[in-house]
Amino acid sequence: MENKSYEIIPCDFSNPAHCNALVALMNEYICDKMGGGVPYTELQKTQLVEGLKNHPSKLVLLAVAGDEYIGLTNCFVNFATFTVKPFVNIHDVIVTDSWRNNRIGRKLIEKVIEKAAELGCSKVTLEVRADNHNARYLYDSLGFHDAEPRQYYWTKYL
Repeated sequence: MENKSYEIIPCDFSNPAHCNALVALMNEYICDKMGGGVPYTELQKTQLVEGLKNHPSKLVLLAVAGDEYIGLTNCFVNFATFTVKPFVNIHDVIVTDSWRNNRIGRKLIEKVIEKAAELGCSKVTLEVRADNHNARYLYDSLGFHDAEPRQYYWTKYL
């Protein structure tokens, strides 16, 4: 694929095209081998958009090339009690398959870091699968690394 022009913009939840792109990109991500899930039901699509729209600390960015939505990052601003400052957690980073290897993921994360600095945040955090070598390479190249002391990501499903 030739390197085309694109921009990173905030998701406007009053814009149906942005909401449709959010759902489509998340569905692609979930169905990817690194997502390992099944596509959203119609109800889940509505819940995704409404849940993010109404979440008070969301930071949702879209990568767009012309009228094609090619990437997405969902982030949340939280508060770090040790640094007594806010921080941003990157929850999802998605680049549509046909646009991978065009630095879209890098630009999305760089924009998140820029926004975090504007908000006076102490850090940006993310989780990454141990077997997602491409993502780990990208995150490492942007200065992300294991926390010291090393921490674990634990889950209890309800």
